[in-house]
Amino acid sequence: MLEWLANSPYALWVNQSFGWPLALTVHAFGNAIVVGLMAIIGLRLYGFFPGIPYNSLRSLIPYIWVAVFFQVISGFTLWMTKPAQYLADGMFEMKFTLVVVAAIVMVFFQRTLREEAIKWDAAGTVSSRGLKIGTASCLLWAAVLIGGRLTAYLGSLYLQ
Repeated sequence: MLEWLANSPYALWVNQSFGWPLALTVHAFGNAIVVGLMAIIGLRLYGFFPGIPYNSLRSLIPYIWVAVFFQVISGFTLWMTKPAQYLADGMFEMKFTLVVVAAIVMVFFQRTLREEAIKWDAAGTVSSRGLKIGTASCLLWAAVLIGGRLTAYLGSLYLQ
């Protein structure tokens, strides 16, 4: 089945046209949006940008999910070109695991923001739970980004 995917018309189009650079560009912008917005949120949780109300951080979350969606589509497109090789690459497996864990933690962080951000604004501080889960989310998305870069460089040793 993996060979069929790699030789599908879509995978061949990606390999033989502008599909690869297009998917890679979309993937890079998705990474930038997710990690960039999570960095803003994380810095706010640690007291930077005091003019931004905690409650308004919730408005950034939908943009993060849209970027994650585009990352999934573009990542699947890139993966289809060499599925067997990517599945044999331990760094890719680690990165993919980090994506799943980061998405799950993000769901919990989004729920925490929805439930507690108004209290944080009133108290002027973030709860311990919010700080922990927000930090975990930031670090996980950063690890996804690093894992992706390591897959491109370390994985290339195995993907040729």
